[in-house]
Amino acid sequence: MAENRTSENRTSENRTSERRTFEDLVAEGAAVPTEGWDFSWFEGRATEARPSWGYARAAGQRLAGATAALDVQTGGGEVLDFALGTAAPARPALVAATEGWPPNVARATALLRPRGVVVVAVPEDAPLPFADGAFDLVLSRHPVRPVWREIARVLRPGGAYFAQHVGPRSVFELVEHFLGPRPDEVRGGRHPERERAEAEAAGLEVVGLRAERLRVEFHDIAAVVHFLRKVIWMVPGFTVEAYASRLRDLHERIEAEGSFVAHSTRHLFDARRPAE
Repeated sequence: MAENRTSENRTSENRTSERRTFEDLVAEGAAVPTEGWDFSWFEGRATEARPSWGYARAAGQRLAGATAALDVQTGGGEVLDFALGTAAPARPALVAATEGWPPNVARATALLRPRGVVVVAVPEDAPLPFADGAFDLVLSRHPVRPVWREIARVLRPGGAYFAQHVGPRSVFELVEHFLGPRPDEVRGGRHPERERAEAEAAGLEVVGLRAERLRVEFHDIAAVVHFLRKVIWMVPGFTVEAYASRLRDLHERIEAEGSFVAHSTRHLFDARRPAE
C-alpha cells in the first residue's frame, strides 16, 4: 500500500470518496484487478508504514554481489524488477523466479523477461525445479510459507537467503472485524522465532533477524474490499456478498472516525548455508 501521508493530505485526497455512497465504494473496490503486487491504486485511500530496512533496495545490493539468484514466490515480479534496476549494471549473470498463481506468472513473465529473468510456474509448497546448489542468493518478499529444506538445497555452500516475511497477527484488527477473535494458534502463526527454528532445522544458519510492527490505515471501504480481494489469505473466501453487513459496519466506522487503523508485522531474514 501507499506510504504514510500527513492527515491533511489524506483528508484533502479523500473528500471526493467521502461524498460517495457505500454501494459505489464497494463496487469500485470489487472491480479493481488484483494481479501482481503493485499497490499504487491505494494511493490516498490506504497507507502502510514501511519497515526501516528498505527491503527492495537492500535486495538490490545483495543482487549486485551475486552470480546466480532466485526470487521465490515473486508475485507479479514488481519487487524483483525494482531490485534488479538498483543492482544494474553489476547484476547476476543468472536470475530466475518462481510463482504459483497463473495470473501472476503471466504478469511476472511480461515484466521480467526484458531483464533476462526466467519465470517458472511452481506451486507454493512444491519442490523447487532447480539443481542442488544452483544459486548463491535466494530472495523472497512475503512468501506464503517458506519451504526451508528446498531453500537450503538450492543454495550453494556459503550462499544466502535474504527475505522479508509477514509476521504474526498482521493486520489482525481487520481480520477479526470480519471473522471474530482468532484462536491463539492462528494469531501466533508466522512467528519469527518459530521460523528461525525451522530454518536452522533445515541446515541454515540465521545470521540476522529483525522484526517491526507498522501502522496501517484504511481511509475508505473501497480500499478494504480491494485489499481483502488481493491478499486472499486474510479473510479466506471473502466476497462482498458474504460480508455485506460487516462491510457496512466498517464503512460507517470509517465515515465517523476518518479511518480504520490496524498494524502489520514484518520480519527480515538473513540466513546462510554453511560453507563446506
